[in-house]
Amino acid sequence: MGRELICSKTDMKGFITYANEALCRISGFTEGELLGSPHNIMRHPDMPRVAYAWCWDVLGSGRNWQGLVKNRCKNGDHYWVDANVSPQLGRGGGVIGYLSTRRKPSRAQIEAAESLYAELRRVEGDMMEQRGRLMPQDVMRLYREGPLYR
Repeated sequence: MGRELICSKTDMKGFITYANEALCRISGFTEGELLGSPHNIMRHPDMPRVAYAWCWDVLGSGRNWQGLVKNRCKNGDHYWVDANVSPQLGRGGGVIGYLSTRRKPSRAQIEAAESLYAELRRVEGDMMEQRGRLMPQDVMRLYREGPLYR
């Protein structure tokens, strides 16, 4: 991946409307497979739910979100990105979609994220066992009390 920039755009519901060549090459998905697909086509199962809740909470407040994400390749492999997601505004000033730009993170960033995300997945698993399912308010509490929330 090097220093190249991976870019994608989605509509308000998270369906991909644009994917650059770097994203297609690195993920192994073709542009045709990505366009119109939900962005979570690349969601790696190691990613904790709370990380996405944090992202959507920040975006919902009209701010940019930045964080590390482990993505899944079409062949089942994975790659890490330092992602920046920003709301895209229409002519009337309302949000019409999202732009995500991603770069390769450092090894130290990946190691910190792996450790943190493992703990978040463990807590999420404990909560799911105790309650049968993870409630949205529990997700909010997890990240607001944790080191991700800014």
